[in-house]
Amino acid sequence: MERVILHCDCNGFFASVEMLKNPQFKSVPMAVGGRKERRHGIILAKNELAKKYNIKTGETLGDAKRKCPELIIVPPVFSDYERISRAVNAIYAEYTDRVEPFGIDESYLDVTDSLHLFASSPKELADLIRERIKWEIGITVSVGVSFCKTFAKLGSDMKKPDGTTVISRSDFKQKVWKLPVGDMLYVGGKTAQKLEKLGIKTIGELAAADRKWLKCFFGVAGNSLCDAANGNDLSEVTLIGQREAQKSVGNGMTFPRDLRTERDIKAAVALLTDTVCVRMRGINAVCRTVCVTVKKPDLTSNSKRLTLPEPTDSFFEINGAAQKIALELCGDEAARMISVSCASLSEKNADFVQQELFSQERKEKLSKLENAVYKIKEKHGVGSIKTGSMMSDLTLEGKQPSFYKNGV
Repeated sequence: MERVILHCDCNGFFASVEMLKNPQFKSVPMAVGGRKERRHGIILAKNELAKKYNIKTGETLGDAKRKCPELIIVPPVFSDYERISRAVNAIYAEYTDRVEPFGIDESYLDVTDSLHLFASSPKELADLIRERIKWEIGITVSVGVSFCKTFAKLGSDMKKPDGTTVISRSDFKQKVWKLPVGDMLYVGGKTAQKLEKLGIKTIGELAAADRKWLKCFFGVAGNSLCDAANGNDLSEVTLIGQREAQKSVGNGMTFPRDLRTERDIKAAVALLTDTVCVRMRGINAVCRTVCVTVKKPDLTSNSKRLTLPEPTDSFFEINGAAQKIALELCGDEAARMISVSCASLSEKNADFVQQELFSQERKEKLSKLENAVYKIKEKHGVGSIKTGSMMSDLTLEGKQPSFYKNGV
């Protein structure tokens, strides 16, 4: 039986939610943007009226204002977006138990086994879902319908806002192969640039490319790209609640001012590491690798990773490694942005023991301390208790980053 995969994409999601909260925004050019004073000044989403001014997601607030001086920019409220996202996915779950969120505003649905219960055709079901979301929630969704995830994703981009596109086994070559190769899932900006240098500009050209040749340039990923372009993406839509094993946990922040002293850099790293460790404990994981990226005021960035002697979830161990890397990457220069992540994750089981970095007695004391601190944060929020190294003046008082909220 041919699979029936839907890709549902909420149109201008952040902006749509803001217009739902404030209907007056529907009649004016409006965008959701980061806070300029914190140097997160980019467009995150925009309404249809703003699109007429060629305002792009990701461009700076200043550039957007130059295109449309009357543009209204509102700050993001992620708790509202999460709430609406849950409501949308609850509707999807009424039609299938295979609903796989792909970000906060997109989801894949596999309706192969349940289609006959609700509609006579895949397009009819897609239209039914679109109408329900429009009338019950108040936002619009574009839906791509196909036999694989790659083409369903392409289909949802073809008719926006509020449209359904069907890409079938019989017509995918006509509909898909003429599109730019960068439009395809799994082809990021750098991959698209490499492909174009090789003379591959469309999805059809990728589909026809020599596999041995692709493997020379992209390794085993070359075969996967060719398969996807030919409609041979066999990846499944996961069951509700089922998630792939997490490979890393991280957090980064662009700071309100450049960090120029060792004290500031250590405080910033401690702030980020604290959140990463709480999140890692929340999924019952330990890490073997600590990764740090530093972006400097000229926007150049460097990254480095350090492998730890043993897997750990200890803030003290991870923070020590992260601070060492960050100071090395910064050298005598300032930092504009820092991110910290823990990789090479494994499950923390009952036999887990922290190893050699501390004496056994000190390890036991630190373990008890960290467990007590984690319980406080779990109950009262990540920012409810801090180490002394986090107290440097980073101009963050009253402006905690968005991940400093109750829960992980």
